[in-house]
Amino acid sequence: MAAPSKWVCVFCASAAGASPAYLKAAAELGRRIAERGYGLLYGGATVGAMGAVADGALAAGGQVVGVIPEVIREREIDHKGLTEQHVVGTMHERKALLASRADAFVALPGGYGTLDEFMEIVTWAQLRIHAKPCVLVNVTVNGGNGFYDGLLAFLDHTVREGFILPENRGLVLAARDPESALDLVERTWREREEVPAHDPRLDAVVR
Repeated sequence: MAAPSKWVCVFCASAAGASPAYLKAAAELGRRIAERGYGLLYGGATVGAMGAVADGALAAGGQVVGVIPEVIREREIDHKGLTEQHVVGTMHERKALLASRADAFVALPGGYGTLDEFMEIVTWAQLRIHAKPCVLVNVTVNGGNGFYDGLLAFLDHTVREGFILPENRGLVLAARDPESALDLVERTWREREEVPAHDPRLDAVVR
């Protein structure tokens, strides 16, 4: 099997969410990542949106790498069918390893864990530790508001209140569906000319 041209890290939930639209978006994102020739990096679980994104990529013939902390693996929710599954000691190690291998970061709807992972990686972008795209999939349910509309409005509020510089507000991108999210990822790669697949500063974090 040929190595993927790039790796997309997806942050998402171990829960399924209240609407079938969330699992559908997760499965579609995994499938489209594989169809574009990219590899999927994610949290290694087999439940909820995490399971759906992994299964979507695997069903499309993609390579999927999971990183799961031992405390979560012990609950027997680790995915057994991945290309690679890395078991690490802590949540911090998980985030660092995912960050070191990824060329882009995409967040599906989720809760505390998803927001923690995504916002930490955006903070690293603000600090210029990396220059990799950070995209929210702002899923809509039954034609209503996007899942992340409130968060995006809050970020605009923080700019107005002087806590985020206007140029750094653009570090968080948003798209309504998985296909558009990956279009944004690819556009950002082109605009930034070269996104390093391996940043030595992230190695220091992993160690």
